Amino acid sequence: MVTSDDVRRVLAPLPRSYEVEVRGRWKFRVGQIVYVAFSADEQEMGFGYPKAARDGLIASDPGTFFLPPTSDLRFQWVCSRLGSLGLDEMCELVLDAWRMCTPKMLHELPELPSPAMEAWAALDRSDWAALGPMLHPHLHWLDRSVVLRGRLNVLSHLRAVPTPRPPTSVEIRDGQVYRWSR
Repeated sequence: MVTSDDVRRVLAPLPRSYEVEVRGRWKFRVGQIVYVAFSADEQEMGFGYPKAARDGLIASDPGTFFLPPTSDLRFQWVCSRLGSLGLDEMCELVLDAWRMCTPKMLHELPELPSPAMEAWAALDRSDWAALGPMLHPHLHWLDRSVVLRGRLNVLSHLRAVPTPRPPTSVEIRDGQVYRWSR
C-alpha cells in the first residue's frame, strides 16, 4: 500500500520540483505546472498523464484509476487511489508525470546512481555549499571539451560558467560523485 509520504520520498529530490499547499491540498510543481496533487485526505492522487492514453489506463484497473473532475478533463490528468497502487507502479507514474513538464535533458537523472541527481539539482540552483560534499576530492570531470580533475578545480570552473547539462554517466565512490561525464 502506497502512502502520500512514499510519493513525497520519490518526488522531493527531483530537480526543479517543489511542493506547495494550495487551498488545503498539497501539490508538486515544476515552475507553475502542477504534475502531482493529493486529495485533502491524501488518500487519492492526481498526476499528469497523456490524454490520449488515459482511457486505456483507467480501463486497465478501474478500481485504482479514475477520471478527474469534469472541470479538469481538459488537462492531461488522471487520478488514482493511493492504497491500490504498488510502489513500483507509483514511482513509474509520478516520474513520467515529472518528465512531462521538464526539459528532456533531465529525464535520465532519476536513473543515475545517488547522489548524481542531487548533485545536479544543487548545481542547477548554484548551491555550492550543498554540491561540494557530494563531489569526490579527486573528481574526474568531462563535459564535452572541458576536462578537469579535482573537486576544487571543478567548483571554481562551475562558478564561472553557465549551468552545464546533466551528466550522461557517473561513477560513485565513497558515496560521492567520482567521475562525471557528458
